[in-house]
Amino acid sequence: MTTAPTEERARELLTKAGRENFPVAPRFLPRAWRDDLMAVYGFARLVDDVGDGDLDPDVPHAALLGLPPARAADRLALLDAVEDDLRRVFDSARGGTPPRHPLLRDLIPTVRRTGLDPGPFTDLIEANRLDQRVHRYADQEQLLRYCELSANPVGRLVLAVTGTATPERERCSDAVCTALQLIEHLQDTAQDLARGRIYLPAADLRRFRVSEADLAAPSANASVRTLVAYQTERARRLLDQGAPLVGSVRGRLRLLLAGFVGGGRAAARAIADAGFDVLAGPPRPTRRRLLYATGSTLGTAGIPGWTGPTQRRGT
Repeated sequence: MTTAPTEERARELLTKAGRENFPVAPRFLPRAWRDDLMAVYGFARLVDDVGDGDLDPDVPHAALLGLPPARAADRLALLDAVEDDLRRVFDSARGGTPPRHPLLRDLIPTVRRTGLDPGPFTDLIEANRLDQRVHRYADQEQLLRYCELSANPVGRLVLAVTGTATPERERCSDAVCTALQLIEHLQDTAQDLARGRIYLPAADLRRFRVSEADLAAPSANASVRTLVAYQTERARRLLDQGAPLVGSVRGRLRLLLAGFVGGGRAAARAIADAGFDVLAGPPRPTRRRLLYATGSTLGTAGIPGWTGPTQRRGT
């Protein structure tokens, strides 16, 4: 039987929301949306923690998920257990047995309110399974396929929670989410390498004559900086492709989505301001830069040529 302090430590994963490049569930949103977005974020943080975190013994996910102590460090077993518990979320929404993990129990009201389906959640789990098996990416196409699992489901869940999903909005959301993932990979290049992973495509490493030893240096040489600048520009172009999403909605949702796009733009600017040296430390935007980028994105939200449908629900 788990204790209340154990569950509270598990929920401490939610404190990481304030360290993201974009706002997760800001206070200007309706309370129901905030609760649902934080429940979705809690699931995503749990999956990332199980698949890529330090497995802090003070947050015993294995016990919370019903695994024996001997499997507490088996990431694939933990991810399988998360998927099993996810099934209980959807079963319990129909009156079945509730999930074991507190962060998954938090999802039950969201599933009941919004009618979410399991697909985006299982995609996030599969992305973390891939992280256990795939540590290098041959080219940009392979990396983008990974982002389809690791990043794009989050944007689709935001649209589903707010009742604003349409095929065109999902296409734009995918571009924004992929860009945010690529930028995060750049910011965390040194940390990822310490875990044995490189998210810079091997084809681009060869093109710019960058070796793995170059990425392990305390600061970036000219070749690494040129490669990072190239990848940053790729991410910026994706943000621009997805930016019409902001102009397709109204009210507070428009502000939230502008925060996503603006957060990505501010993070890309922080990388550029660091001279594209992502090895000396993860370049992070200041709050002032985030606010400026969000305001600029809002200022261009009424983008000419947008032909997407009008918002169906929300404020």
